[in-house]
Amino acid sequence: MFDRYLHPRIKPQLNRLAERLDKPAISADGLTLVGFGIGVLALPFLALSWYGAALAAIVLNRLFDGLDGALARRRGLSDAGGFLDIALDFLFYALVPFGFILADPGQNALAGAWLLFAFIGTGSSFLAFAAVAQKHQLDNPGYAHKSFYYLGGLTEGTETILLFVLSCLFPGAFVWLAGIFGALCWMTTFTRIWSGYQTLKRLAPSP
Repeated sequence: MFDRYLHPRIKPQLNRLAERLDKPAISADGLTLVGFGIGVLALPFLALSWYGAALAAIVLNRLFDGLDGALARRRGLSDAGGFLDIALDFLFYALVPFGFILADPGQNALAGAWLLFAFIGTGSSFLAFAAVAQKHQLDNPGYAHKSFYYLGGLTEGTETILLFVLSCLFPGAFVWLAGIFGALCWMTTFTRIWSGYQTLKRLAPSP
């Protein structure tokens, strides 16, 4: 929901940082892999209830996620880089709830499972439409900087990271935060499926 408003505001800062990183030894895919490696550290940190360290890993992961895209735009977006980026993003989004489950299975398991279940809905509807949109070469002016069709919704990247940050700052509230956010994710899933279906139905050739 907030991605399309936030991205234009942080894009200039990311572009300036990417300009400094634009050196032969540094690649956009390399930044993606380093960022993912940092993000993976959030899993053991959460399992050990080191919430401050987990928060740092999450924030750094998101910073690298912005930098890899900014550097890729300077050199030219690639399908391979876009695939790597989105695949590792979804793995990162899944490992954070799993980390909270490991931190306190008795309290967090059901809420964490509900959140992962909801992420499957948002992720599958997002990627399924992106694949078909590419086939029809649909324009996406709201997210023109993406290497694939980015179908928005009520819960997007900004809202998900806010959930992770709040959960690290207030780990005792994870059950409530995950429950509410999971419900919002299902609202996003249903609206994406409906709007995506209607959009593609209008593109179908007349009999």
